Amino acid sequence: MKAPRNKRLMNQKNPRRNRQTFGGFFLLILVGVFLLFVFRFSYIVISGQVNNENLSQKASALYQNSTVLRAKRGTIYDASGTAIAEDSTTYSLYAILDKNHVGTNGKKLYVTDKAKTARVLSHYLPLSRQNILKRLNPKNPNTFQVEFGAAGKGLSLSIKQAIDKANLKGIYFNETPARLYPNGIFASHQVGLAQLQNHDEKTSAEAQNLTGIMGLEKTFNSSLRGVNGSKKIKKDSYGYQLPNTKAKEKAAKNGNNLYLTLDTRLQTYLETLMSNAQTKYQPKQLNAVLMNPKTGQILAASQRPTFNPQTGTGLGNFWRDTLVADAYEPGSVMKVFTLAAAIDAGKYQPNTTYASGQIRVGGTTIHDWNKTGWGTIPFSEAFARSSNVGFVHIQQLMGQAKWLHYIKKFKFMQKTNSMLPGEVSGSLQYQHASDQAITAFGQGINVNTMQMMQGFSAIANNGKEMKPQIVAKMTDPNTGKTTNYQPRSVGKPISQDTAEQVRQAMEDVVYKKYGTGRVYAIPGYKIAAKTGTAEISHANGGGYLAGRNNYIFSVVGMAPADDPKYVLYITMKQPQNMTKEASVILSEIFNPLMKRALDYEQSNATTTTQAQMPNVTGKTVSDATAALKQKQLTPIQIGTGNTVVQQMPVKNEVVLDHQRVLLLTNGGMTMPDVTGWSKSDILKLAELTGKNITTKGTGYATKQSLPAKSLLNSAKSITVTLSKPK
Repeated sequence: MKAPRNKRLMNQKNPRRNRQTFGGFFLLILVGVFLLFVFRFSYIVISGQVNNENLSQKASALYQNSTVLRAKRGTIYDASGTAIAEDSTTYSLYAILDKNHVGTNGKKLYVTDKAKTARVLSHYLPLSRQNILKRLNPKNPNTFQVEFGAAGKGLSLSIKQAIDKANLKGIYFNETPARLYPNGIFASHQVGLAQLQNHDEKTSAEAQNLTGIMGLEKTFNSSLRGVNGSKKIKKDSYGYQLPNTKAKEKAAKNGNNLYLTLDTRLQTYLETLMSNAQTKYQPKQLNAVLMNPKTGQILAASQRPTFNPQTGTGLGNFWRDTLVADAYEPGSVMKVFTLAAAIDAGKYQPNTTYASGQIRVGGTTIHDWNKTGWGTIPFSEAFARSSNVGFVHIQQLMGQAKWLHYIKKFKFMQKTNSMLPGEVSGSLQYQHASDQAITAFGQGINVNTMQMMQGFSAIANNGKEMKPQIVAKMTDPNTGKTTNYQPRSVGKPISQDTAEQVRQAMEDVVYKKYGTGRVYAIPGYKIAAKTGTAEISHANGGGYLAGRNNYIFSVVGMAPADDPKYVLYITMKQPQNMTKEASVILSEIFNPLMKRALDYEQSNATTTTQAQMPNVTGKTVSDATAALKQKQLTPIQIGTGNTVVQQMPVKNEVVLDHQRVLLLTNGGMTMPDVTGWSKSDILKLAELTGKNITTKGTGYATKQSLPAKSLLNSAKSITVTLSKPK
C-alpha cells in the first residue's frame, strides 16, 4: 500500500519531468493547429473560395463595375406600320423621410417641405393634396421612406421631368421597363401582353426584361425580347473609372419587330361595335373575325370579354383567346360545308323534294328549328331556310364515309397553327348514325373559330383553302434581315364550280323571301351569308340547355358575293339582355363593319376625298390640338398632363368633319364635359379610360354624375343621362 504513495511523492519532487510532459503536450497541440492552418490556407489558395464565395470575384467587384445594357423589346406594328405595342419606360415615385439621410457634404436628401411637396405632386398624381400629406406624415415616426400606391407607379417620362423641375428634396424615382399599348383595347387577346416578371430575385432591376405572357407577345417572346448587353469598367475606391483604362462593352441585341395583318381602321371600328353590343345585350361571349379569303390574312379580330392592356382594366376576368382556345358546336353555319361536300361529291339533288319538320335516325328524332317545318319542299330551299331535316337527308345521300372524308379535307380536327397560342384541335362524335346525322347541321362536332375561318376561305376563294394569317413579317433591327410570312394554301377541298354554287345558295339566305338572313343585306353590295343557332351542352354532359337565349348565335358573310374580298364571321353566346332577335343583334356588328370594309375597298380603287386621322400620340397637347383643328376635328383632352399618350380614333382611321377626337394625356385622367355626346362617344370614353361609365336613357348626353374636369379616379362609377332632343 506504500508503493503508490511513494510514487506520487517522487513525481511531486520531480518538477522538471512534469514540465517536459506538459511542454510536449502543448507542442503537439501547436503542431496540430499549424497543420490545420496550413491545410485551410492551401484549400483557399487552390479553390479560391471561402464559405462558397469566390474570392477572386469579390476582389474584382471592389475594383470593377458591371452595368447591364438592357435590350429593347421589339415593336409590334399593324399592317400600315403604326405601332400597337412598343417598348417604354415608366417610373415609380417614392419619398425619403428619414432626417438622417444626408449626403457626404451634409446636403439634406429627405423631404424638407412636405406642404410644397404635396402641392406639387397633387398636380401630377391622381391624389389630393391632403392624401399626399397624410402619406408624408406616417404614424411611425421612424419610417425611412413612403410610396404612393398605384397612383405613384407607371408614370411617364414627361411627368417625371415635370416633377424634377420642381426641385423637390427627398423625391426619387425607380425606373422600370414597360410596354406601351397606345390603342388600348385592340385585338387584346391576339396581340397579347408583355409584363415585367419579378420571380428571379437574383436578377438586378436593370437586367429584368419584359416577358410575353399572352397572345403573339408570348408566341414570339424569344424573338421580341432581344439579348441584354453589358459594360464593364475598372474603378477606384470611390467608384470612378480608373484613368488610362477602357470600358469593355458588349452591345445589347435589340428584339425583332413584328408586323401584323390587322388593319387599324377596321380593327378599331370593330372594337367599338363589339363594345356597343356587349353593353346593350351582355352576351357571355362575343367573337368576330374579318379575313381576306384570297390570302388568309386576318384584317380584324376581337372578342368579349376583353381587357385594356394599357390600363389593365378587365385583365383578371378572362385570359383565354377564345378564337383558338375554345371548341364549340358551330350549329347551322356548318351547313356551308355539308352543302359544299354534297355538291362536290355529286350527291346534291336540288330539285328533289322531301318532307320537312322531322326525321328519325337511329332511334333519335331530329326536328327542324321551327319544330314543324314547311311541308314538302325541294332541297334547293333547305339551305336558305336552314332546315336540319333537309341536311340530314343530304348527309345520308352522301354516306357517312364520304361526309367524314370532306370533314377531314376541310381540315377540321386539326390545328390551324395560326401562331396564336393555346389552340385546341376540336373533336368529333361519329360512332352512331344519329351522331353522323347531326354533324350535318353542326352538332356533335367541336371546332374553333380559326378552323371555321380556314374552311370558309375555301368557299370564298373558289375552292382554295387558305391558312389564317395574322403575322405578315418580322424584321431584325440588328442585321436588317426581313422574314416574310407568305400566304399559304392548305389544300383545295372543293372545286371552283362547287364554291360558286355554295355562294349562290348563301345569297338565297339573304335575298330569298324565306331566307333566314335577310337582315344582313347591305344596299349597294351583294352579300352571301349563312346564319346559325347552336345548342349549348350542359356542363355535366347531360343534353342541352333550354331557354330562348341559351344558344350560340352566329353568322358568316362573304362579299362581294361573286368574288369575295372579305369573310366576316361572328358568334354570340348566351346574350343576357336579349331585347331583339339574335340576327338583328348580330347585324348591328356585321352590317356596318362589312359595309365599311367594302367602302374602303371601293375607295382604294378610286380617288378618295375622305379625311384620315393624323397621328398625334406623343405630341404636346397644344400641337395636337392645332393639328386636329386644322383637319376640322374636335379635340377633347382627358388628363392633367401636357403630352398625348393615347388617341381615339387612331392614326389613319377615316374621320368625319367636326368628329370628336379623344386625347388621353399623361397625369391624372379627367372627366370631360360630355353634354351633347352620343352614346357611342360615351362608350369610346369608357373604352379609352378603362373606367366604369354607364348610360341611362336614349338620345344625347344632358347630365353626368361626375362634374367636368374632376379626376376620374375620384369616382368608382360614372353615370351619364341621355335625353332625346325636344
